[in-house]
Amino acid sequence: MATVTKESIEKTLREKLEAEHVEVVDTSGGCGNSFDVVIVSSIFEGKSILQKHRLVNEACKSEIAQLHAFSQNDKA
Repeated sequence: MATVTKESIEKTLREKLEAEHVEVVDTSGGCGNSFDVVIVSSIFEGKSILQKHRLVNEACKSEIAQLHAFSQNDKA
């Protein structure tokens, strides 16, 4: 299992969700167990918050499984 990093989360979101903007903040004090993420993607257009979260959760499934906390703010 590969280590989850800010960069790996950003790369995954940009590739799988065609995100125009991704901001990843390590909120775990540098140990990489907790991240806050802001994602802007046209894929989210017209989707409910739940639908957006499901898209992100599916895209980052393997990364999220290794984390203690993952907070997301999704925007179209």
